[in-house]
Amino acid sequence: MSVVHQLSAGWLLDHLSFINKINYQLHQHHEPCCRKKEFTTSVHFESLQMDSVSSSGVCAAFIASDSSTKPENDDGGNYEMFTRKFVFRPELFDVTKPYITPAVHKECQQSNEKEDLMNGVKKEISISIIGKIRELILDGSLQLIQEGLKSGFLYPLFEKQDKGSKPITLPLDTCNLSELCEMAKHLPSLNEMEHQTLQLVEEDTSVTEQDLFLRVVENNSSFTKVITLMGQKYLLPPKSSFLLSDISCMQPLLNYRKTFDVIVIDPPWQNKSVKRSNRYSYLSPLQIKQIPIPKLAAPNCLLVTWVTNRQKHLRFIKEELYPSWSVEVVAEWHWVKITNSGEFVFPLDSPHKKPYEGLILGRVQEKTALPLRNADVNVLPIPDHKLIVSVPCTLHSHKPPLAEVLKDYIKPDGEYLELFARNLQPGWTSWGNEVLKFQHVDYFIALESGS
Repeated sequence: MSVVHQLSAGWLLDHLSFINKINYQLHQHHEPCCRKKEFTTSVHFESLQMDSVSSSGVCAAFIASDSSTKPENDDGGNYEMFTRKFVFRPELFDVTKPYITPAVHKECQQSNEKEDLMNGVKKEISISIIGKIRELILDGSLQLIQEGLKSGFLYPLFEKQDKGSKPITLPLDTCNLSELCEMAKHLPSLNEMEHQTLQLVEEDTSVTEQDLFLRVVENNSSFTKVITLMGQKYLLPPKSSFLLSDISCMQPLLNYRKTFDVIVIDPPWQNKSVKRSNRYSYLSPLQIKQIPIPKLAAPNCLLVTWVTNRQKHLRFIKEELYPSWSVEVVAEWHWVKITNSGEFVFPLDSPHKKPYEGLILGRVQEKTALPLRNADVNVLPIPDHKLIVSVPCTLHSHKPPLAEVLKDYIKPDGEYLELFARNLQPGWTSWGNEVLKFQHVDYFIALESGS
């Protein structure tokens, strides 16, 4: 369970625990000897030569299964079966101190005030809205944080501070997923009938880049698969599916055999800091409106959109985006980010960055021509102003899981979709041009045990 405590104010989540409860296990063979162990997996390699890619840039992909079949060169007794379980690196959730950025507070405050005035937003209205949110977050978070301290999930800094902690080494991003999506546009196109789902079966399977980029990939098995792209390995959790593409290549998802009861969206919002850093691409409001939600959503679908604290983005969702998709706004929640000791990661009154982000929840208005899926199942009405409190991952934009906090407000056994995803979840379909980013094997630690 990712929910540590649930109170009337909301939920205290354990994001790391949620990831580690996923069955990230691989069964592998190795040759027992005195030298350093060298693991091999029963795999097939298949490369695709492309005129638009240099020889050093040709992809090879492989899937590793938990099949007990021994390698072809086994002589009958030289190999042993080992299980490798992967857990997420705990240091990526080691947030012991708030993020301190006092030098830029004044500059950003002046910039935001000027932009609000230019957009015709009255300052007193903004202050009133911020004041209400501040009170809500301060009171609700305090209750959940106190419960976390009582249970020992949160702890005073002096009790468990690791004085010998080492700097975190992250993957070098030698395989740029968004660039691979661009490369995929130059692959030979398939006709419409060939845009089928690629299912990774129990046995070892060989796939090519063309298979991967032009199909929704499903791991329907109960164990983890591994995919290698440009020499980088990514773990695919059980019962998960994904489409790696940008917004211009969503057709395989639209051709998918299902519509979705829950859709979570984390758009790359346009803002000045993104423009300056060029760290990742962003979409304009017009581009976001063009996402084909009506075609993806089942009747009465629950839509959840992550949003920054910019008032213009909030107004855009409520007044333009959701109405354009025939979605009715039903609630506004907040994700509150804290340290391991229960402090806000930014001061609550910081004029630069707030220690919280928003979630706008809405329902797709019922289509009378279509019957509701599982119409006899009742779900609770969605309450307003709930808080999701958690220690954030230090990886940029690694959002906490929503499945458990939404379970009372959605029908069981539904179909779930995350758009602009950067990681995979069991039971969910994920889409984005970085959809495998946080599945990179370097974000995990392999625990080895004999079978």
